[in-house]
Amino acid sequence: MSIVDLVMPKMGESIMEATILRWHKKPGDLVKQDETILDIATDKVDSEVPSTSEGTLEEILFKENDVVPVGAVIARIRTGAAVANPVPAPTPAPATKVPARVETEVKAEEVPYVPPHTIVNKASNGARFYSPLVMNIANNEGVSMMELEAIPGSGNEGRVTKKDILDYVAARNGGSVKAIRPVVTPHAEPPVNGTVAPQAPETEPAPQPVPVVVLSTPSAPPVMPHVSVTGNVEIMEMDRMRKYIAEHMVRSKATSPHVTSFSEADVTNLVQWRDKVKKDFEKRENEKITFTPIFIEAIVKCLKKYPMLNSSVEGERILIKKDINIGMATALPAGNLIVPVIKGADQLNLIGLTKQVNALANNARSGKLKPDDTQGGTFTFTNVGTFGSLMGTPIINQPQVAILAVGAIKKRPVVVETEQGDSIAIRHMMYLSMSYDHRIIDGSLGATFLTAVAKELEGFDPERGY
Repeated sequence: MSIVDLVMPKMGESIMEATILRWHKKPGDLVKQDETILDIATDKVDSEVPSTSEGTLEEILFKENDVVPVGAVIARIRTGAAVANPVPAPTPAPATKVPARVETEVKAEEVPYVPPHTIVNKASNGARFYSPLVMNIANNEGVSMMELEAIPGSGNEGRVTKKDILDYVAARNGGSVKAIRPVVTPHAEPPVNGTVAPQAPETEPAPQPVPVVVLSTPSAPPVMPHVSVTGNVEIMEMDRMRKYIAEHMVRSKATSPHVTSFSEADVTNLVQWRDKVKKDFEKRENEKITFTPIFIEAIVKCLKKYPMLNSSVEGERILIKKDINIGMATALPAGNLIVPVIKGADQLNLIGLTKQVNALANNARSGKLKPDDTQGGTFTFTNVGTFGSLMGTPIINQPQVAILAVGAIKKRPVVVETEQGDSIAIRHMMYLSMSYDHRIIDGSLGATFLTAVAKELEGFDPERGY
């Protein structure tokens, strides 16, 4: 008999922790190899954790709703043992039982907080990242963004972890470090439009020197204070997914200067072709063909011509991706959006794209997406026309540099140029919009790419095969 450690699996390249949602087994239960033991949730997707061995669940080291770092031991399985009496779940494992590369849960008061003299932003994209958990703790403990920026991060790429901020709060409450407050200079400009500028707090005698904070780009917006609610108001807490979406969108706006260009396409040939082949396509391929794979096919062709749109920014470097992995925004039953990724979209024909689109969309709606299904996207497509919108101004899915949206297809009378002259005809028209990162994508390139996609759709061959 031997003891096998069950560790928190790595759920993606950028995911460093996960939340335990539910234990399916309790200490003393028999478990089979690959049998689901618990459900976990990351910022992007929920997933099941199977057993890596067959035996008896010896002990559980973390409770439901605990946030656990990747690589930490979460349970132990005794292999080759018979059913044992249930063992009460012990307290979380001490630091010595966790691999050296993984942070352990330590009480904040046990670790003294030592403020640094200089903190350099180490985030690869130039904007320091704060997880929703850290932001919630900062909000609840009254930690300002100026204080948050001055906390040394021990996480990946200098990120502030839960332990870092709890250590700071404990040290500040204990008086071993003073809270960082904004400084108002005596030569400040007078208030505008009659508003009263906030007064600087009275300084204490012999104040401690304030650490210098060096940031390469503006930080995330400050946490809004609690406000009193009066009147007939329903208060609803954000769920975990909505908190992540909110943080992701705010961080994208703070990271990339957004510019949006618009175009229009006559997609009559495309619509008529789909209407003509959709029954035969479904009968032959056992798949329904939607407009989405056709749009993605056109985007892929244009990305090959303009590879700068298939890139990301890392500090002062531009990373042009050779792989074309298209993310497609998909609505979940709860109304939230998730972006599964079609890997190697440039290697697939229309049939292959259709199967990938349908499979990922179905898995997203049924909660069966795997963590890897939302990783590695290089360009994102969203169909706002699904919800009836004519056009939209989408927010970039970081760390990408562009996102393209298409609106609803509408019949409209338009001027058609022919060899016999101009005429007015009823055509299927659609608006396209693309938001892009103005740090590296200028208006000329953004508009040129968008126009190329529109022309690709307008030039759709109505006599083509699949």
